Amino acid sequence: MGVGGTSVYDGWIKTPHLEQLAAEGVKFTDFHSNSPVCSPTRAALMTGRYQQRAGIPGVIYADPRMAVHYTGLQTSEITFPELLKKVGYACAIVGKWHLGYQKKYNPIHHGFDEFHGYVSGNVDYISHYDGAGNHDWWDGLEQVEEEGYTTHLITKHSVKFIEDNRDRPFCLYVAHEAVHGPFQGPLSQILRGPNKGKRADGRELSKEEAYVQMTTEMDKGIGEIVAAVKRLGLAENTLILFFSDNGEARGAPSPSNYKCPLRSMKGTVWEGGHRVPAIAWWPGKVTPGTVNTDLFIGMDLMPTMLQLAGARAPEGHKFDGVSMAGALLQGKRTGPRELFWDGLAMRDGNWKFVAGADGGLFDLDADLHEKNNLADDYPERARKMAAAIERWKVDVAAGATKQPEPPAGIRIKADRR
Repeated sequence: MGVGGTSVYDGWIKTPHLEQLAAEGVKFTDFHSNSPVCSPTRAALMTGRYQQRAGIPGVIYADPRMAVHYTGLQTSEITFPELLKKVGYACAIVGKWHLGYQKKYNPIHHGFDEFHGYVSGNVDYISHYDGAGNHDWWDGLEQVEEEGYTTHLITKHSVKFIEDNRDRPFCLYVAHEAVHGPFQGPLSQILRGPNKGKRADGRELSKEEAYVQMTTEMDKGIGEIVAAVKRLGLAENTLILFFSDNGEARGAPSPSNYKCPLRSMKGTVWEGGHRVPAIAWWPGKVTPGTVNTDLFIGMDLMPTMLQLAGARAPEGHKFDGVSMAGALLQGKRTGPRELFWDGLAMRDGNWKFVAGADGGLFDLDADLHEKNNLADDYPERARKMAAAIERWKVDVAAGATKQPEPPAGIRIKADRR
């Protein structure tokens, strides 16, 4: 979901519940995913560190012929649910995991008490079959059959977890599939699995029609979750953070008269690949209707949660992310910071450098669309930022978590996009 996919950012699809969340909370305008693709962003979210340190620099594929199919988030990694549980929190994930297909990588082994969802990158929204033809819907460590549209099931399990844990501290990771492909609304045909095309009430939708329905149902689900928090009297004790795991997908539809406000899309390190919608909501704690323009990233969520919950990482364990608590609760500014994307791009305050022949140096304050390459005007800054990227590569590779060797005969997929 890119910034153009929600009316919160003047996008082309109306999302009234997200609009209300932003009106009652804080909207971020310079928030980023750690990567322009799914698995790495989630590894950074889970650990509060660059995904390269966790050994997950690229997408984990469903196809067992790919070497990366056999990788995953190793249990040696320290995750936010593990640390929150130590201070009395119940923790659950509902929806997409995408950090390992094998059962040894299941979320239950990473500190979550409950898991309802799928382990692959995407499933058929109705049949729950992944792109490699495997049924993929889980209750904890067990595969189960559960009828329903994925988005609706995610909402159902989320609300139930909140209701079940209303009397204790909890952390709920709601990992929506929407608006990822395949493009299916609640009444679409089944596209994968043994019942492909057989759904009696299913029909073919245009890609644009399906995309709008997918976004709308996700927005409704977020509204139901917020309503449950309010109904149970938990609002003033509950921080809700919403953000997307990367920018708009290639092939995502939009009206012909709508122009995406950012350069490029998912899978690239241009702003359209990783600058994403983000909202924070906490009645009585954050100033409603405010806009935060500071630079934040997905790996900042773990340090934020730990600080607010009074949880601590082991002695000597360092995060790459920073806590957002001061910005949220006291309006503190974070100041300039350096951030890196996949060894291909870097931010230093308002400056962004993109490596490679097609890259360059850009002043995002003046040129958010990344059209005006200033490398020739500021050669020393460009050189220093290029050198910083190379140093960062060495740093994150040192001590990075090792992944197991794939079975004999499994090929390596070169293109991790």
